[in-house]
Amino acid sequence: MTTLRAMRPLLHPSIEDITVEGILHALSDPVRVAIFSNIVAQDCSHNCSSFLTVRDKAIPKSTLSQHFRALREAGLIHSERRGVEVYNTARCAEIELRYPGLIRAIINAHSIQSKLGAKARKPTVKKADRQKAANK
Repeated sequence: MTTLRAMRPLLHPSIEDITVEGILHALSDPVRVAIFSNIVAQDCSHNCSSFLTVRDKAIPKSTLSQHFRALREAGLIHSERRGVEVYNTARCAEIELRYPGLIRAIINAHSIQSKLGAKARKPTVKKADRQKAANK
C-alpha cells in the first residue's frame, strides 16, 4: 500500500506585505541576486535545478533551496510545484505597481556591477611581461 505524503504548501506574501527592506535583504546575497537577475531576464519559469551552478560556482541543492525560500518570502518570486520540481517566476509586475522602478534599478545596478567585476577578474599582463614581449 502506497501512502502519499502531503507536501507543505509554498507560502507567498501578499503584495501588501512586501517591503523594500525585505527585498533589499533578500537581494543582499550575491548568489540570490544572481539567481533573481537570471529569472527576471527570462520570461519563463525556471526550476531550481537550473541554478545548480551560479557565478561559476556549484551550489548544493540544500543551499539553493534556502536561497529560493528567501526570495519567495521576500515576495520576489512565485514558486509552483509541478510534480517533484518547483518552478519559479519573478513577481516584477506586482512589485512594479507597489514600488515603481525599484526592481529595474536593482537589476540594472547588478548588471553594471557584474560587468565591472568581470573586467576586474580578467587576467592582467604584468609590465615585465609586456616588456619581454616587446623585446622579442
